[in-house]
Order: sequence, then C-alpha cells, then structure tokens
Amino acid sequence: MLDLQGLQLQAEERDLLRSPQVGGVILFARNYADPEQLRALTAEIRASNPDLLIAVDQEGGRVQRLLKGFTRLPPMLRFSRCWDDNPGLAIEQAMQCGWLMAAEVLASGIDFSFAPVLDLHTGLSQVIGNRAFATDPERVSILASAFMSGMHDAGMATTGKHFPGHGNVAADSHTDIPIDTRTLAQIREQDLQPFARCVGLLDAVMPAHVIYEKVDPACAGFSKYWLQTVLRGELGFDGVIFSDDLVMAGAAAAGGMEQRIDAALGAGCDMILVCNARDQALQALAHLENLQVPCNPRLQRMQRRQRWTPELLEQSEQWGRAKKLVEELTREAS
Repeated sequence: MLDLQGLQLQAEERDLLRSPQVGGVILFARNYADPEQLRALTAEIRASNPDLLIAVDQEGGRVQRLLKGFTRLPPMLRFSRCWDDNPGLAIEQAMQCGWLMAAEVLASGIDFSFAPVLDLHTGLSQVIGNRAFATDPERVSILASAFMSGMHDAGMATTGKHFPGHGNVAADSHTDIPIDTRTLAQIREQDLQPFARCVGLLDAVMPAHVIYEKVDPACAGFSKYWLQTVLRGELGFDGVIFSDDLVMAGAAAAGGMEQRIDAALGAGCDMILVCNARDQALQALAHLENLQVPCNPRLQRMQRRQRWTPELLEQSEQWGRAKKLVEELTREAS
C-alpha cells in the first residue's frame, strides 16, 4: 500500500497502481480538497486498478484527514468522559460516531479507515494521547466495540491498532524507536486486553513499531512471537495484518527497506505500508516484484460492503441523528 502526491493521479502513478504487487492506496490530507474532488480521485484510482483497496486515517480528533464537507469527529477519549456520567449513553454515542465516520468515508469511494485505536490512555504517549478511548482496558474494549459495531453497520471493515499496545511508551515511533521495558505479564494484563476482548469485531490489526524488550528483540510488526504466537495463535485472529508505515523511524531497527519488508512478511504481515517517500516505495515495489509475493485472499475482506452516496446519506434519518449528536460532542470537546 502506497500514497499519492496530490489531488489527481499523475501519469506515472497510474502505471504504478497497475503493478500486481501494489494492493492499495492510502490517502492523506494533501490528497483532499473537497468531497467532489475526492470522489473523482477515488474513481480515477479504481479505473486504474479496480482491485485496489483505498484507505485513509479518519479516526477523529487530531487524526482526521478529511475535513471540509465531513463531520468533525471528537477525539475518542471524549467518550470516556461521557462514560463518567452515563455509561449507556457513552456506548450509544461511540456506536453512532463509528457509523457516521464509516458512512461518510464510504460515500467518498474509500473502502476503510484505519480505525479504531485500541491503545490505552496512560499519559505516557503523546502520539497516542486522546486518540485512545480510555485508561481502563475494560472501558476501552466496551467503547471500541461499540464504535466498531457502528462501522460494521455502515458497511466498513475495522482495523485495531497498535498491537499489542503503544500507550505505555513515551517515544513516538514516527521519529524514534520506542522500547517498552515491561514484562510480558504486565502487557497481557493491560495493553493486550482490548485486542483480546475485541478480536471478534476486528477485520484487521496493525502492529506497533515498538520493541517490547523483555519479550522479543524485534518490534511487534517484525515479530513472529507477537503476530503468530500471540495474535494468530492465542487470540485466534484470522483477519488481515497490516504493517505500520515502514518508512517510520520505529521500523529502522530491522535495517534498510528490503530488510524491513522481509521482516514484516516473515513475521506474518499480509500487506505492508510504504508512505511519504516515493523513492523508498519504488525500492519496496522492486523488491516485492523480485519476491513474487502472491496476492493474499484475506485482503478482499477489507473492501467496502455498502455503496453509500452523498444523496443516500442526506436521505438517511440515521445520518441526520448521528451528525447532530457527534457535532455536539465535538463542540463540547473543543
């Protein structure tokens, strides 16, 4: 999965997307001007290769790539504060928010958002911060389950991140190699719990570029122990495993780009992300072409399951109710 440079496909990008080793596109804020332009871009992408997955990070709060013409979503921690007053209402709000996010993203021609975050809010990780639903693993699990149920109701596949938990390290894996010094027992009791409790609602998982040094010297996304023994084996997860972006500094511990790809695939990732560095994306593509990695049938599960349009949304009573509820939450959180 790779990224694009601007608001329209470039000629060389059309050729790039036709490569059998390119399975998806992730969109960023630079690829978005307004809903009409976005629908035209996603149509261009599908015309180049109809089998591609199209993704975006539309979590809510500060991680929301699509703004103009989309409902502003609150940070997920807002639901935990609602929980303090009324747990039942907070669960309903989380479900409606998940539905609204998914329906609006699907209506633009995108397959899925990489959401939700299942990390814990510990106060240690600034890069996670209020992207997390709560501090308590049980509360995270309940609220995230509601959010994912809403996503599924709208027709979108879910992606839980960042397995087995990014909340207990201070370093940002975009710019550093975070090292978690806790024991396996501590991780199992805390960060791993939301993934274990939500596994039945997860269509995909994205591992963290974090080294859990008392468990495995490799970061989770390059670790057979975390991805095969724990995620596949113990938790029984049979969905898609996406690597986090292999350009990130947290991935550097594995070596150069070719070594990162080999480590991710060897650990069990089904699709790798290489973003915001076209030279490295081309290097990754050349290496994958040499490896002749077969297409993974699991990836088809991430395709959009309902074809929303802007007209259908406007006619939907649920969209009107959810939009009003979420806008009120976002105003209160600001």
